[in-house]
Amino acid sequence: MSNHYLNKERVTDFLKANREDFQQKLLSEAVNVSSKINDILEKGNIDLLKNAEMVSHYIVENREEELIEFAKVEGVAWAQHSLTLAFKLEWVHAIRRTLWYFLYQYDKQNEETESQRKTFFDLEKRINDNVDQFLNNFFIRYSDYKDEQLLSQKILVENLSAPIIPIDDSIAVLPLIGMIDSYRVNALEEKVLMEISSKKIQTLIIDLSGTAEMEVDVIFQFKKILYGISMMGCKAILTGLRVGLVRNIVDSGIEFDNLVEIKGTLQQTLKEHL
Repeated sequence: MSNHYLNKERVTDFLKANREDFQQKLLSEAVNVSSKINDILEKGNIDLLKNAEMVSHYIVENREEELIEFAKVEGVAWAQHSLTLAFKLEWVHAIRRTLWYFLYQYDKQNEETESQRKTFFDLEKRINDNVDQFLNNFFIRYSDYKDEQLLSQKILVENLSAPIIPIDDSIAVLPLIGMIDSYRVNALEEKVLMEISSKKIQTLIIDLSGTAEMEVDVIFQFKKILYGISMMGCKAILTGLRVGLVRNIVDSGIEFDNLVEIKGTLQQTLKEHL
């Protein structure tokens, strides 16, 4: 492989001079993506051909920091618009193959008759490492962004599914609906204690009429919430216990002792306290 490859500017100029041919070769290498180029541009405002040229220049010129930063930006963009990862993988591999094709054309143009083994392998390692660097950072940032999105959505759902509703200055109601698992009961504990502190709640009515059952470990964690409520100087009242949930509590052998007052229905409890 020619020593001319070490002249990054000359290779970049060669790619720019053959931009149209480079794009056509790239499209032919990525058959599935080429038919979706306009769709991706419309959906995510992502110009694949322009971005491919930029990535190629970063790779050839060994601009590692800019390549990594661009990979992270691309990762977020694809995650935000839920674009197909299979297309991105095919596209980057097509960039790799097309880039090597044009490096070969550049070599031929410079009429080098014999490749130097060390130069070739050094160049091959550098270019392939850079492409892999781009892919790795793209997928890591894509995955991180999706995880952050899922976590924020989960927190939002938890907050919406466990609203603490003030009744007056000192009384609030916490209606619980659906399955209560370990994750949810842990989030609930933090929220309840924070709300009691910030809103100066003296009586918290926890309505369980929308909760069918709890596993034993969740019942134990729920008891810890009741203990925490008591430690905050707040009175806890449970209402709406259904048969299945009562059976689970009794079978678990866990006793709530003096941590909570139990009433039949939410309506009855509100009538007594208001």
